[in-house]
Amino acid sequence: MHLLAAQPGGINDGSEAVDLGQTPGDIVFLSAADTELTALADAQSELNQGGVDLPTLRLANIMHLAHNMSVDLYVDQVIKSAKLVVVRLLGGRGYWSYGADEVLAICQKNKIPIAFLPGDDQPDTELDELTSISPNMQNRLWQYLVHGGPINASEFLKYTASLLDVNIDWQEPTPLVKAGIYWPNSAIDTVADLQKQWKLDRPIAAVVFYRALVQAGNTKVIDAIVAGLDDAGLNPLPVFTQSLKDQEATGIMNQIFQAAPPDVILNGTGFSVSAPGAARVQTPFDVGRGEGAPVVLQIVFSGGNEQSWRDGLSGLSARDISMNVALPEVDGRVLSRAVSFKGSARRDDLTETDIVRYEPVQDRVAFVSELAANWARLRHTPEKDRRIALVMANYPNKDGRMGNGVGLDTPPQH
Repeated sequence: MHLLAAQPGGINDGSEAVDLGQTPGDIVFLSAADTELTALADAQSELNQGGVDLPTLRLANIMHLAHNMSVDLYVDQVIKSAKLVVVRLLGGRGYWSYGADEVLAICQKNKIPIAFLPGDDQPDTELDELTSISPNMQNRLWQYLVHGGPINASEFLKYTASLLDVNIDWQEPTPLVKAGIYWPNSAIDTVADLQKQWKLDRPIAAVVFYRALVQAGNTKVIDAIVAGLDDAGLNPLPVFTQSLKDQEATGIMNQIFQAAPPDVILNGTGFSVSAPGAARVQTPFDVGRGEGAPVVLQIVFSGGNEQSWRDGLSGLSARDISMNVALPEVDGRVLSRAVSFKGSARRDDLTETDIVRYEPVQDRVAFVSELAANWARLRHTPEKDRRIALVMANYPNKDGRMGNGVGLDTPPQH
């Protein structure tokens, strides 16, 4: 098996075995959310510069440890020497079963305290059973990350230090608003203020994305989409949310959409609200249902890097397809295309991790913006004036498989 050495500043989607090249640290934190890793790296740096003596910290993205060989090496080089391990799993143990099992095994063998935390705001009893620290400790760690933001990131680090008997003051998690309006380089937070930025008689295009992007300042792709929608003749309505499954967040979203009903929705959150094969669950996107709810276009913030996507022949990774194509279809969303990929912003030497950001691809942002404008126009076109076209996928050798296809958003081949 070929093993790659991770290059500082490089982005890897986990499809190949890699050596992250980290040295051991007192605390190891693993997460699939680069926004979370960025927030903790920034907090560690700020506290260190402020003279706060913290245990050493290692941060790693689980997506870079998708290959079993990568897991084995990381466990041997980093995990086995840690004093505390915290693993936040989006989607539960099943999305990283081998890694979870191997990390748990070495922690049990070496008597290292370990906390498994849900990657969203929903409890997970299976992760609770894998955790060795007390339920109160586990819940406090989880709540710091659920609420997020710079203050909670700092308190998370102080609290983990206290678990290692460091004499340090810490505060309980601070609740933050779970959903709201975002606008580039502005403190706009009401529909009334946002409408002052809009142009008259334009359709409204909502853009829904995770709150974590705002908390980590990782909004370059959102800013690009807002500009693209404006260029396409639409009034952008950017809305961040903790989760489409969180009642408080969806309640705020409902209020926003009632005040400014969108004509088309671009959704950048992953997974689905409804379960496959079960009864459909309502979402905030059902505004206007009964009189024709707006189409929901699924936009993809890819977890991979652009060059690998362009050089490859398989399109998006299996993880991207699962989170952003297959599951969103359960809610009735329509795939558009990937509008951004991950690019490295800098190497953080203190935590030995790469700080990455979503980098928009301008021509793909423009395509999706024009697509949204077309759907908005179609929504206001009388039915008698609409033209219907049915496009079916087919395999060249079996007509019986007509229509049995899934779009993978593959790059253009030259």
